[in-house]
This record gives sequence, C-alpha cells and structure tokens, in this order.
Amino acid sequence: MPSFSSPPNPQAYYQQVWEIVRQIPLGKVATYGQIAKMISPPIGVEIEAYAAFAPRWVGGAMAACPDDVPWQRVINSQGKISERAGAEKQRQLLDQEGVEFDAKERIDLKKFGWKGPSSDEIEQPKLF
Repeated sequence: MPSFSSPPNPQAYYQQVWEIVRQIPLGKVATYGQIAKMISPPIGVEIEAYAAFAPRWVGGAMAACPDDVPWQRVINSQGKISERAGAEKQRQLLDQEGVEFDAKERIDLKKFGWKGPSSDEIEQPKLF
C-alpha cells in the first residue's frame, strides 16, 4: 500500500473538509475519521490507503482552517481532544457550547456526536 503524507491535491481536499465542518451544529462534535468517511477518496488513491491516511489529512485540514470553520468541534475517535497546541482553547470553546467531558476527559459521542447532515441539510450533495 502506498504511503500518502497528504492528499494529492491538499487544497481541494481541505476545502471539502471545511465545508463539512462548517455544518457541525453548536454543541455537537465529529471525529476526524467520521469526516474523512464523508469525502470520496481522491482519484488515484485506493480505498484501503484512503481509510488509513484520510483521518490524518482531516487533521491537516483542521490545522490550516480559515477562521470561519468551527475547528473545535473536531475530535479524535476516542472522544477526546488530541494533545497539541491549542487543546486547552478547544476545551474552553466546547465547554462554552455546552459539550460535557467525563472524568477521563472524553466526550460522549452518543450524546454530543454529530451524525452528519440530514438529506435536506446537505449543502454539497457531491460530497455525501
């Protein structure tokens, strides 16, 4: 399986990620992997490779996102904020939105997880 440190066209991929993240409602979160699954693999990237690398690509998109993207609503698959610069700010923003953390600093994805847009909320049908 080839290794992909970034998508073949990072800017195009990042735009797709940001459009999805902009749809996550206040008080809800989504995981990197969940967002990756909402985007088709780029041309030339096999499904297995995409499944392996896409969550990291979503992380790269979030690290480079514009100010209008609610980056704080994207967390890891364990329901936690990934350790990195900005993690404390992310926690503060999610607290302000009413997202609750348990004693192990996890978010209950059943309660606060976003299931994706409903069919009438999809802004870019080609993505979903």
